[in-house]
Amino acid sequence: WYQRRVRALGGFASMKQQNTPAAAPSASSNNNNRSNSQHHHQQKDRSNSGHPRSAAQAKNPKRESKTPIVIVPASISSLINLYNVRDFLQDSRFVTAREKEMQGYRKQNEVTISRKRDLVEMNALRGHAAPVTENQIVTVPYRIIDNPLRLERKDWERVVAVFVAGPAWQFKGWPGLLPDGSPVNIFTKMKAFHLKFEEVAMDKNVLKWDVTLLTVSKNKRHLDSVSALKFWEELDKFIVKNKRHLRF
Repeated sequence: WYQRRVRALGGFASMKQQNTPAAAPSASSNNNNRSNSQHHHQQKDRSNSGHPRSAAQAKNPKRESKTPIVIVPASISSLINLYNVRDFLQDSRFVTAREKEMQGYRKQNEVTISRKRDLVEMNALRGHAAPVTENQIVTVPYRIIDNPLRLERKDWERVVAVFVAGPAWQFKGWPGLLPDGSPVNIFTKMKAFHLKFEEVAMDKNVLKWDVTLLTVSKNKRHLDSVSALKFWEELDKFIVKNKRHLRF
């Protein structure tokens, strides 16, 4: 009887333990849980804040081009165009577009010319001392185009020069034209040049506009470098004054 009584009491105690509700978590445990939850949400918020950027974007952000742009007339009858602009501005030698065509040269959509500069001279123009290096000659690129209507708005800030043919229709559709179609305002934003044979009379429109005249001879090729040098000297002055953030 006594043993049966002990076993009965043991079973009753076991049932009582099973039916007893679990103890409430301590205040310390609640605080730890809240802290972990808040930390998780803060990390999630930080990871979702701002604009997502790929690893390539973060490593190689896109840079704005600083290459100057020069615009030439599109007509092959113009004294300078994409056929012969490299010969004149890069090599200081004038060759007519017809000659280039007869030589088999095919017109390109645009041309990049490389201008060799003395680093000391460049830094003198910019107003700071030149670093000491073994090679003081650097190459600066210039982009030459004949269809400016393809330019994006931001590209117009890089246009530093235009070769004026004479007729005002050359500037049709350009930003900055006056209501009467006059390009005079355009010439305040870029340096205007006009190339002509010294034996030929000046165009009437060019006489009215703020244009720097460059002349070449039909026969005296040794004088070509004088006009090419004048172009670069005048262009440098304009860029230093108006667009010195560009490479030149």
